[in-house]
Amino acid sequence: MNTSTWPRLLVVDVEGNGQQPPDLVELAVVPVDGGQVRPEQARSTLIRPPQPITRFATGVHGLTDQDVAAAPAWPVIADQVLADLNGAWIVAHHASTEYTVLTRHLPTWQPAGVLDTLRLARHLAPDAPGHGLDKIIPHLRIDLSAVPGQRHRAAFDAHATALLLLALAQHLTFDQLRAAAVPPNMPGAPSAPDPDHEEQTLW
Repeated sequence: MNTSTWPRLLVVDVEGNGQQPPDLVELAVVPVDGGQVRPEQARSTLIRPPQPITRFATGVHGLTDQDVAAAPAWPVIADQVLADLNGAWIVAHHASTEYTVLTRHLPTWQPAGVLDTLRLARHLAPDAPGHGLDKIIPHLRIDLSAVPGQRHRAAFDAHATALLLLALAQHLTFDQLRAAAVPPNMPGAPSAPDPDHEEQTLW
């Protein structure tokens, strides 16, 4: 693996209550450090939203109002989440979702950068039948049998996304990963290339 140039990454997944705009009902963070997923350092928490969870949202992730009735409200954990995520490189699948929701919940949050594994998969596996987790993971033969939990719960999806990241990018330097996976106009996006500099092929 060519991960010696990578910083520590935090793979993030959120689940919402289905309202518009959505409130968080679950948040998970799984570190990737030294080219390894670190599930022993993972954090996952339920959150009691200020508005009810819609039936549609429950149909996706399975969480009900009863499930989160004893969970902390967002203001109780916001400072700790900010301390955990501020200044870090984060990773998510379809990262605009996590970035938008977390930015709304943490107005002062300043991540070092945002890596999108959906964007990365489209770059590196264009022949896949699809690039959502349910399509790209079987296509790459990533084994999720040891991942605890279930699909569409934050901890499971964050762990699965971490494994996807490593499967896709194991031979990339961090600069190459950054060039391929940071969406335009998001934190961490590379500077525009010098127009006088000959463009180099990444792969």
